Amino acid sequence: MDADKLKIQKIESFLKQFQSYIALIIIVVVATLINIKDGENVFLSVPNLMNVLRAVSETGIIAIGMTMILILGDIDLSVGSIVGLVSTGCASLMVRNGLGMFPAVLLSLLIGALYGLFNGLCVTKLKLQAFIVTLASMNIARGLARFWSNGVGIPLAYGEGEGFAPPAFGLLQEKAFGVIPAPVIIFISLLLIFQCVLSKTSFGRKVYAIGGNKNASYLAGIPVDRIKIIAFMLCSMLSAVAAMIHAAQISQGGPNEGIGYELNAVAACAIGGTSLAGGKGTMIGTLVGAIILGLLDNVLGLKGVNSNLQLMVKGLIIIIAVFMQSERKAD
Repeated sequence: MDADKLKIQKIESFLKQFQSYIALIIIVVVATLINIKDGENVFLSVPNLMNVLRAVSETGIIAIGMTMILILGDIDLSVGSIVGLVSTGCASLMVRNGLGMFPAVLLSLLIGALYGLFNGLCVTKLKLQAFIVTLASMNIARGLARFWSNGVGIPLAYGEGEGFAPPAFGLLQEKAFGVIPAPVIIFISLLLIFQCVLSKTSFGRKVYAIGGNKNASYLAGIPVDRIKIIAFMLCSMLSAVAAMIHAAQISQGGPNEGIGYELNAVAACAIGGTSLAGGKGTMIGTLVGAIILGLLDNVLGLKGVNSNLQLMVKGLIIIIAVFMQSERKAD
């Protein structure tokens, strides 16, 4: 009897440990079966799968930064507004101010870094809750973007001379080998880099330690405030990268871009197994979570499901993912 119980416990432990991967497999199988049209599988077509990965890339890049913040036991609600601010700023710098691609990109990353520094300082030095700080800074960033653009989007037309964006920026719309969208390559590259950062570096070990027990980390001599500030800066800079990709993809920078991206990023992290209480999470898990969200959007879109219902589904998925984490912790 005890042997049977032990086997059941092992099976339950396995299912809970790999629940995100199992969910991904189930979604792929179901999507494959229900999207056959005229004898052709629409879902498994290369253009459709590449579209999924391209759409996932923006959310995924933001979720990389969000993963670090959540592991620390904090949250950053300003990431979507930073997308609006930086996409507006980058477009304005190129089109209205005549800057080349590299100066505009560097200044855009600087904007992200400074915004993350602001969030980090408020959390660490003013001892304010990250939820409140980033909720406030979310509105500040959106307001700044609207001031910068006078409340309208800035179209990106590529060419030489005044009023045009540098043609090199348009490379973010291109595909490697004629198949793989440039944003996908950037996303996977960043994900691998930050997976190594979390798993192989002193900074990564300190992030996990702080998320696991902040007080013990203080006593152990870990520079908690500095690590948190760096994490917030990296998160905002990654949002700035996503903002530039977004602007290039839609050929426009605008103050209203990125609305709801914070929900997608948190959802991707939670589905991928990152604990909202801190101390646990991986970049590979976040990748799986982002792909699950992208596949759900794609499948629901292929079946003509209302976009409002898609938002409801995402909200329910977050609740289920957090519930599964709490159940695992209780065990």
